[in-house]
Amino acid sequence: MTGSLKHNNISTRWVSGELMLAGLDSRMIGLLRAVDQSGSINQAAKEVGLSYKGAWQIIERANNGSPKTLVSTATGGSKGGGTRLTEAGHSLLALFTNLEQQHRQFLEQLNLNLADDPDTVLLLQRLVMKTSARNQIFGSIAEIRPGAVNAEVAVKLKGGEQVITNITQASLSHLGLQVGADAVLLINSADITLSTGSDPHRYAARNRLSCSVIRVQHDEVNAEVIAMLPGGETLVALITSESAQSLALVPGMKVWAIFKSNAPVLGVMPLL
Repeated sequence: MTGSLKHNNISTRWVSGELMLAGLDSRMIGLLRAVDQSGSINQAAKEVGLSYKGAWQIIERANNGSPKTLVSTATGGSKGGGTRLTEAGHSLLALFTNLEQQHRQFLEQLNLNLADDPDTVLLLQRLVMKTSARNQIFGSIAEIRPGAVNAEVAVKLKGGEQVITNITQASLSHLGLQVGADAVLLINSADITLSTGSDPHRYAARNRLSCSVIRVQHDEVNAEVIAMLPGGETLVALITSESAQSLALVPGMKVWAIFKSNAPVLGVMPLL
């Protein structure tokens, strides 16, 4: 996973925003630029992805709202007619172009400033990461235990509990894992078993996390159980409706979230 920022080479721009000038946005200005270059509303509309009617409506609104005409049109005549920007239109275009340059420089400086704060970048990396797995839990690598074929990695969560995950030796080498590095665990909701018993160790699974039920959502076949871990993270488990009824799950109930060590997919954040 990537998303770090480096001076002179911003791979991810966390701060972005569209420049607007008195209600005029980049689409309007783009149309004016295209008209200025082509001398044709029809051609300009095609270049900016507008219909001919849509382009005319935008120009008409701009002309009507401006104290001076921005776009002038002519039909026939010795030069065959056409469309052109007036002096006021050129002035507006020059002003917006100048503001665009300042706007880009402003945003770039904001992104460079963010790059100097690793804690902020780490937060943003986590917020923008997308995955199909319902459970995305962050922690730090607490221990790495290499084996003959696979390696066992312990990830410490915010609440102090640990999740054990197995990865191949090849993955261990590829990821360049280090104790203390930030990590993310991706766990499919269907891989989690819930238990209300006092002895979760009767299950043949390495991971047993204590949590409390927040809510239960039923459909015709399954029940989605949302529970909270001690550190405040939420965990989603997908179980059958029959199992949910058997467990008599209600908000506030203490349960165990149980899953095998091969269930989580482990990802690491690059060190900045």
